[in-house]
Amino acid sequence: MKCIFLITINLSLISAVFAQGNEQAIIDLVDQYGKARTEKNVDQLNAILFEDIDQLVSTGEWRRGLEESLSGMLRSSTRQPGSRSLKVEQVRFLTPKTAIADARYTIDNGDGTQRKMWSTFVMVQQQQQWKIAAIRNMLPRK
Repeated sequence: MKCIFLITINLSLISAVFAQGNEQAIIDLVDQYGKARTEKNVDQLNAILFEDIDQLVSTGEWRRGLEESLSGMLRSSTRQPGSRSLKVEQVRFLTPKTAIADARYTIDNGDGTQRKMWSTFVMVQQQQQWKIAAIRNMLPRK
């Protein structure tokens, strides 16, 4: 019984250390995405987006696949200029190689108003690198 207890404690500690290190990697990935969007950096976006990414934006538009998602992101950033910020509020690991991050998404518009939304990111670890596989943007009702 003592042995099972020690094994359980060790596994819990290993899981906690794993999650902590990977949680920061997920937060960093969301930051990289936000920066790449702001800078319209297609090379960086290509490096961090999963090849079959899909995105549901707050207007209800679906963007499926890397090409459609990239062109929509760039179109949106051009159409709605202003600074964007993403602040991760929660990271949850579904498996050691699959995570969900919920973030507050704020766009400071040129007219001084703010668009306050939520974004949910689904991340997948592929060849030791985390990539964004799906994005869901939500605009809460007022």
